[in-house]
Amino acid sequence: MQRLRITFSRGEEVKYIAHLDLMRLWERALRRAGIPLAYSQGFSPHPRISLAAPLPVGVTSGGELMDILLKRRVSPYFFIKVIGDQLPRGIDILGVEQVQLTLPSLQSQMRKAEYRVEVEMDRRADEVEEALRSFLARERFPWQHRRDKEVRHYDLRSLVDHLWLMGWQDYLCTLGMRLRTDNTATGRPEQVTAALGFGERPRSIHRTKLILAGG
Repeated sequence: MQRLRITFSRGEEVKYIAHLDLMRLWERALRRAGIPLAYSQGFSPHPRISLAAPLPVGVTSGGELMDILLKRRVSPYFFIKVIGDQLPRGIDILGVEQVQLTLPSLQSQMRKAEYRVEVEMDRRADEVEEALRSFLARERFPWQHRRDKEVRHYDLRSLVDHLWLMGWQDYLCTLGMRLRTDNTATGRPEQVTAALGFGERPRSIHRTKLILAGG
């Protein structure tokens, strides 16, 4: 048995693929490439593939993480060589490494995610920086989120680890965000920009990094 950890990117071409469809896409690509997948036990066996944190529809990424369990060993070089031709445009392998079989599940190791967020606004750069400082200085930020008929109430501030201004050009502001992403709660960039008082939804959201327990 072998456990491989794959780092890959998701570009504009595939940003509207939902999580379950992405999993099916990977399963088909791995089978076509002849990768010796290990399967779960039971009446409905399925490949032992897991993603660190599902990516919301419409978001691109440069650092997705996926673990794959194999029934026999293959080299990372061989994996990259045979899987590349089976993936659609917009998904690129950035790295493959072997990890210990005994490590906790990838999802249970998730702690934070970093984003690059572009927002259109009519504020000056110093006003944006002040809004970021003001938000980070708060101990709590009560928030509510409606999903279908359900309304959830929670502290948005507890989901934000850090915010910073990355760039400013022609009223297009680029923010950096490090948000909590674990098995209990997930910070969402569009909710943070709304809390900061930016009326427009982000023009683009790009997840740049996933941070696991231990850094």
